[in-house]
Amino acid sequence: MAHDEQLAARVRRALAGVDAVEERKMFGGLCFMVRGHMACGITGAAQGGELMVRVGKDAYEAALAREHAREMTFTGRSMRGMIYVDPAGFRSDGQLSGWVAMGVEHARSLPPKKPRAKKKR
Repeated sequence: MAHDEQLAARVRRALAGVDAVEERKMFGGLCFMVRGHMACGITGAAQGGELMVRVGKDAYEAALAREHAREMTFTGRSMRGMIYVDPAGFRSDGQLSGWVAMGVEHARSLPPKKPRAKKKR
């Protein structure tokens, strides 16, 4: 699945002051990693795409209760700790930055991941 490049650029701007950010293709979209952990991502190119946010299990219920947030399911299973945000929930840069900050906060709360070992051939 493709992702919306305009939304990707907006997320990159929201992450501009954050250290150790990497981009990785996952979940059929583009994910933004902080210290090796997924903070947020985007999927779909239709209607401006969709935002995924990893909020963690502790903040999951509160995040899910917010307007425009909904449960994230992947291959038919609920992914507790991760939510989708409908496009109406991140129309403004301020709204988008708020969601991205939630993902960054959770990613920073986790211990840094060690770099993957390179495969030997």
